[in-house]
Amino acid sequence: MLTATALLSGCATLPSSGPTARQVERGARASQSAMGFQVVNLDTAAFRKLAGDPVDPAGGGDHLASLAREGRVDTIAPGDELQINIYEVGMTLFGGAASFGATGLPDGGDVSARSQRLGTMVVASDGTIRLPYVGRLQVAGSTAYDVQRMIEQALHGKSQSPQALVTVVNSPGNSAYVFGDISRPGRLQLSPARERLLDAVATSGGAKAVSADTLVRFTRAGRTVEMRLGDIRAGGDDDLTLLPGDLIELVRVPRSYSVFGATAKVAQIPFETPAVSLAEALARVGGPNDAQADPSAVFLFRYDAAAIAAGRPPVIYRLNLMKPESYFIAQNFPIRDKDLIYIANSASNPVTKFVGIINQLFSPLLTARVLTNNN
Repeated sequence: MLTATALLSGCATLPSSGPTARQVERGARASQSAMGFQVVNLDTAAFRKLAGDPVDPAGGGDHLASLAREGRVDTIAPGDELQINIYEVGMTLFGGAASFGATGLPDGGDVSARSQRLGTMVVASDGTIRLPYVGRLQVAGSTAYDVQRMIEQALHGKSQSPQALVTVVNSPGNSAYVFGDISRPGRLQLSPARERLLDAVATSGGAKAVSADTLVRFTRAGRTVEMRLGDIRAGGDDDLTLLPGDLIELVRVPRSYSVFGATAKVAQIPFETPAVSLAEALARVGGPNDAQADPSAVFLFRYDAAAIAAGRPPVIYRLNLMKPESYFIAQNFPIRDKDLIYIANSASNPVTKFVGIINQLFSPLLTARVLTNNN
């Protein structure tokens, strides 16, 4: 009897793929647990409560909407390229002199306007441009319409009915920048149409990876916020209206979950689809192992950094697959990025393993004895 007791006591020291359900529950109750995690049974009542809670698709943290602010995209900045045309009638400064008759009109009665294209003007680093007969104009911070009025006022009294047309043909100062895992990275010049974030992504050819596995790293005025591209809705608060100087980086960050314990396949599994349920996650690894698993103790470990920062402890959800309603719950319980699923070992598994070891040790001796007796 003492020998059997001693042998059975050795079961606790046998190798194992992880704790039993009792050990997990005991760890949650232990006062010395530094993490202070809690176990929540995924029964019908708990699932209804979770289903009624607002879902944050980004998994907590800041949203791009926190970067929203007002701004203009039509003001001229250093480095911008301006196309300037001057229109005049009668005596012209830019198109040459016309001869006038006794009536005061040009000979032949030609009173048509003449235009002169002054070429492309680049706004200097001090925000100015220099024009013939006008001199230096401070244009940075002004609109194209404002510059037209400046030119016309400067030419007043020097030319007959001068009219100016100013067009911004290239504006690095009113541009956003898109780069990273995108088909056509580069600079996007903004227009009065007020492009949004998803407009910029579409104009640049779209993300190289699926939107659910693409992270948008948006930087504005020195502050950076990250959010999954698949969580941004067109026209929503997170689909920001772009401003000059915005930096949009797309980074491929595949979502995945891990499975440990009494299963045929311990692995890290990529989502590969926009959403994965707990039932689908278990099916991908073959579910609990019939020979060693405790189907009443499927644990999902979830570390929510935003919740912990708010003072809430990490949560372990326990699913009992021995209850039929648990399969409906598993079908509708969403997996999040970096979730960990642990299928607990059966409490009888150490004893079964120990008996198997004993059989392996003594079976050769029994076989030899049988062969000897037969001879």
